[in-house]
Amino acid sequence: MEATIVPDVQKHYPVLLEEIISVITPQHGGTFIDCTFGQGGYSKKILEFENTKVIGLDRDIESQKVANSILENFEDRFIFKNLKFSQLTNLKIKNENIKGVIFDLGYSLTQMKDPKKGLSFNSMTDLNMQLGLNNYSAADAINKLDAKELEKIFKYFGDEKDAKYISKNIVKERLNKKIDTQGLIKIVDKSKIRKNFKVHNSTKVFQALRIFVNKEISELIYGLINATKVLKKGGVLAVVTFHSLEDKIVKYFFKSLSENKSISRYTPQTEQKETLFNLSQKKPIIPSDLEIKENPPSRSAKLRYAIKKSDFFNFDTDIEEKFKNFLEIEKFGDKLWKNYY
Repeated sequence: MEATIVPDVQKHYPVLLEEIISVITPQHGGTFIDCTFGQGGYSKKILEFENTKVIGLDRDIESQKVANSILENFEDRFIFKNLKFSQLTNLKIKNENIKGVIFDLGYSLTQMKDPKKGLSFNSMTDLNMQLGLNNYSAADAINKLDAKELEKIFKYFGDEKDAKYISKNIVKERLNKKIDTQGLIKIVDKSKIRKNFKVHNSTKVFQALRIFVNKEISELIYGLINATKVLKKGGVLAVVTFHSLEDKIVKYFFKSLSENKSISRYTPQTEQKETLFNLSQKKPIIPSDLEIKENPPSRSAKLRYAIKKSDFFNFDTDIEEKFKNFLEIEKFGDKLWKNYY
């Protein structure tokens, strides 16, 4: 889950940069947390404004190299931590005036091209897909989980229509040899009933495995909860998503904490429970035609943001219950984790 950059150019290209800056308003100063630091695009832009401070987080230790270059110029205003964003509350920020928390849930071309990560269809290595601070790899999942578990991963995390056939064939093929990246692609090609000539046949399977291996659903849910806790009154929580499941989670979290669903319009105002967020814009912000032309991977990006109305730290949310089925699927990794060490 890293910031997205333009293919075919060396320049880092953070998605919806102008729109992010317009909603978090760093010109007024304050401390901002860049939860998916990546190549540092958002952080660098925020630091251009006086009286700002940035705390950058990233689970991928490779981001430390970019962070070191920023530290050379902004040593007193920039901090980098190799953490997952679900670990936000581990930061010692009690006295910080947190005015904005940013998530960009895409991942970079740099990560795609890194052969060690095994994210690319062209990879000739073992299935990996670990973005950092992981407990198991995609190879562990493919070669150890049973057919029913794999089917659920592909179906719910990738919306793969042929999940059942692919899973059965994986279990059958791995009796003969361990399945690597190219082996998985061949199995998917053979298993697909509905061929799609616009995108790679393995796109949804790879997406599902990446989400599973990196526990992206629980990371997002607990990242949102913890980001909300550390934000000060008037602070902005901004999230850029790239696929429908991510957007569904963010949309539900913001909406559920910005309205009183159980309150009747006849209930006296004094009896209505205070809401946590103000949603000044309910529809997501999407990239302009110009940005999509310059940076094609941005075409699926959606930006949602919410403004915190109160300073209180603890609050009630049913988001874990709402997405319980997805969290249960992530728990299939528990038995892989036990065998990983």
